[in-house]
Amino acid sequence: MKETMKPRARDLDIQFGQLQPGPLNAITDVPGVRVGHSNVRGRTPHGRDILTGVTVIEPRASSTSQQPCFAGVHVLNGNGDATGLEWIREAGLLTSPIAFTNTHSLGVVRDALVVLDREQQPDDGRLYWNMPVVLETYDGLLSDINGFHVKPEHVAEALRNAVGGPVIEGTVGGGSGMICHEFKGASAPLRGV
Repeated sequence: MKETMKPRARDLDIQFGQLQPGPLNAITDVPGVRVGHSNVRGRTPHGRDILTGVTVIEPRASSTSQQPCFAGVHVLNGNGDATGLEWIREAGLLTSPIAFTNTHSLGVVRDALVVLDREQQPDDGRLYWNMPVVLETYDGLLSDINGFHVKPEHVAEALRNAVGGPVIEGTVGGGSGMICHEFKGASAPLRGV
């Protein structure tokens, strides 16, 4: 199924702040930033839709754990769960890609990011640690959130898919099953996606 482009907020004359957006009006307007998605789709044996996934934002194309970025944290909605934010508050550094997934998959995505980053590091006996930043999106109304469908291979796929340029939006990756105040590509489960 091919997605149709829905209007973005700026297309509806909803302005944010006082500055003009970059040419893509996307996070990838920042040099070196890349975004990748992995979609998890299907149906459970009990007839529940599976509409979830993983989205990663890489602040730089190389290993962020070896070349941290300055970072800060601001919580707008204290209801969401996250990992890695205390390290950013403490050190002011981001040492991993930022990942988004459904509420019940935070742990598997966090663990997968540690394993995948560790595999890229030389085995030279130095102390290794990582504090991945993983944020949750609640997709339990449109997806079988209790089925634990997100696996480590989906995290690896999202990282492999990370690119600069235009960012795919809507029913994709970690935001697949989100309901977002009608600025969403879909508000019902999609069959055959």
